[in-house]
Amino acid sequence: MKTIFTTGQVAKICKVAPRTVSKWFDSGRLRGYRIPGSQDRRIPREHLIRFLKEHGMPLNELEDEALGRVLLVGTDPVIRGSLNEMLDGDEYKLETAQSGFEAGIQAESLRPDCVVVDFAMGRTDAVMIAGNLRKNPEYAETILIGLLSEEDSRASFDRTVFNETFRKPFDVALLAERVRTLVTRKKQLA
Repeated sequence: MKTIFTTGQVAKICKVAPRTVSKWFDSGRLRGYRIPGSQDRRIPREHLIRFLKEHGMPLNELEDEALGRVLLVGTDPVIRGSLNEMLDGDEYKLETAQSGFEAGIQAESLRPDCVVVDFAMGRTDAVMIAGNLRKNPEYAETILIGLLSEEDSRASFDRTVFNETFRKPFDVALLAERVRTLVTRKKQLA
């Protein structure tokens, strides 16, 4: 995943001449920085994505990078539907899985930024899914959020596996906002 682009690379992505990208940069419309001691310009990925969205330009190969990918495991239809509404389809791709096996398959194809695991599927299964994701180096940076049932005690499992936990009942809007914040922060650090 490329994080910094040259004007030539941006020109190829936007299907314009490199000089056009230089004009966007020099006018301040496309943010970035100059390499010290040279005239070379560099554009960070997040500034390029923002520029493309603001100007209604296609994201092309950056589209997958721009979308926040969220995997919902074992979540009930109400939570799933609410999150679908609150996490904009233009900015987030949501997939669902109902079992540990399905979660593994979905994680392989989706490469999620965030996995929300509902303990309603069973505490043992939920902790096993989270633990298996954490053991795999490919998912070391994946955000894991646990949705605890009223009976689940935070002390009854290894909390370090999860980045965050929410105890039911909770406001789904708060969960959506936390997912949005964590995924945005993760994408900026990547």
